[in-house]
Parts: sequence; C-alpha cells; structure tokens
Amino acid sequence: PADRPNLVMGSNVQVCWEKFAAYWEVEPRLVPMEGDVHHLTAERAVARCDENTIGVVAVLGSTYDGSYEPVAEICAALDSLRDRSGLDVPVHIDGASGAMIAPFCDPELEWDFRLPRVASVNTSGHKYGLVYPGVGWVVWRDADALPDDLVFRVNYLGGDMPTFALNFSRPGAQIAAQYYTFLRLGFDGYRRVQGYCRDVAVRLAERVAALGPFELITRGDELPVFACTLRPEITGFSVFDVAAHLREHGWLVPAYTFPENRTDLQALRFVVRNGMTHDLADLLADDLGRALTELRRQPAPLRGAEAASFDHGARQPRQG
Repeated sequence: PADRPNLVMGSNVQVCWEKFAAYWEVEPRLVPMEGDVHHLTAERAVARCDENTIGVVAVLGSTYDGSYEPVAEICAALDSLRDRSGLDVPVHIDGASGAMIAPFCDPELEWDFRLPRVASVNTSGHKYGLVYPGVGWVVWRDADALPDDLVFRVNYLGGDMPTFALNFSRPGAQIAAQYYTFLRLGFDGYRRVQGYCRDVAVRLAERVAALGPFELITRGDELPVFACTLRPEITGFSVFDVAAHLREHGWLVPAYTFPENRTDLQALRFVVRNGMTHDLADLLADDLGRALTELRRQPAPLRGAEAASFDHGARQPRQG
C-alpha cells in the first residue's frame, strides 16, 4: 500500500535498520541469504523494489563476515530498472565500518558519491574511525537529499541552529576526538593504519586456515575482518566450543549463526583493529592451536547456539 513505504536490504544488515523499520513503520524487505551468497546482490535487490520502495541499503562491510556488497552493480541494476519502469530508487550506503576502510585501502572501488544513485552514506567513528564509542556520521549528496521539513531550527542558544536528530543535548567529546584524529593522522596516516590492519587480518586468516579444521568464509581482504566455519568432517566440537576455549585465554572471538535461510551456518568472526599487531595475531593463532589440541579429545560438541551469548557469572549459583 502507498501508506506503507518499504526499504530493501539484505538480511545481513545491522540491527539498527530493523529498529528503524519498526519505529517508523517502514516495511523491511530483507533479502535472505542463499547458499554461499551471504549478502545483497543487484538482481535480488531489484526484484524486491516497487513503487513504494523508498531506498535500497547497501552495506560496505557486512557485520557477519566483513565482505563488501557490490554497490556499483546494485546502482547499475537500479539504473536499468528506472529506464524500464520509471522507478527511481535511491541507494543509501551503510558504511559503518567500510567507509573508514575503502577510501584508504581501495581508492579505485566505486561505492560512494562517484555513483550518481548513491544519495547518502553513514559511517561510525567508533569502529574504524579510531575514536571511542558514541560518534557516527551521515553525509547526504546534496541539500535536496535531506528534506528541509526534517530539519528543526532553534534560536534560543544565541543564533540559528539546525538540528537533525532524535535527541538534542549530546556530549561533544567524541566529536573533538574525531577532529583531533583526522588532523593528527591525515589521509596518509589513516591509509597506513587501515592498511596494516588489513595485512594483519589477511595473514591471521591464512594461519587459521592452515590449522586444518577451519574453512574460511572470507579472508580479511575487504574489511580487516574474516569469518570461518568448521569443516563438515569436524564433529567432535563446535565453533561455540572454540570461542569458549579462546575466552579462557583472554580472546573474545564471537561464535554465532548466520541469519534466516543459513542458520545452519555456524561461524567465528575475527575482527582486527588498530593495536592488533602481527605479534598479537601470532599469539592468538598459537592459543587457537593449543585449544584445538584439547578440543580434538572431545567425542562430541559441548556447546551449541545457546552458548553464543556472554554470561559473566550472573547465573552462577552462589556458594555457601
């Protein structure tokens, strides 16, 4: 119906998009995963667009495996849709992580405002912006892409102040920290930091794969993030057992299931950020190798998907 706009996105989107759809009564058209395709594709995005589609969300750096969605292909397919049907659907780039990686590590990759169909981009300073949590950015192509009736202006602070947010008063420390980091590192500094993170991720992925039981889903060559699963012949332990053993050594490597249609796929995700050096990655790989020595003695997995969440002792019975 015309009074129910919809937003097309892959089922691998971050949960904030599902919150947005629920709060603003927008129909979330979540494209499920199929087989070895773990993110949105151009063909499947276009197939779900109609006259009530207000946008397509393309993710530059999937939460589940760190892969980039094919933004240029999605935009080209939507251009063809416009030429065939007249439907003109804009694209928003969720670059929460990737928008702070791609400009520095993949300058030739077209995913941003170089593509005319991209109307807006967001990113998070507290992921790969190298700032602590609480700062995020959204940029529109031009003023026309942000309707003026969504911008509120107040003058009781001593001048005209436009505001576009759900809340008004917020701390500014994160903004100052981001500004300082931009000035301190500059473009070349960010390129070196993010490039090093990717080098560490790719090498660590190779070491994990060389251990034997793991099959890589991604390789850390897009986001400095990679995911892996256990090979089918590994039946004595689960990824949740692996995560628990690594936690005993101080490593937080989440184990989880993929979304609808691929909930059978259980994975571990390794996230490399600034400060994770090659030496630390070697220590992690060594600890993982020692954990496997213990896990191979198990006749069957001890933990399943119910062990995917943390429990810091809150449910442990008190002694005495």
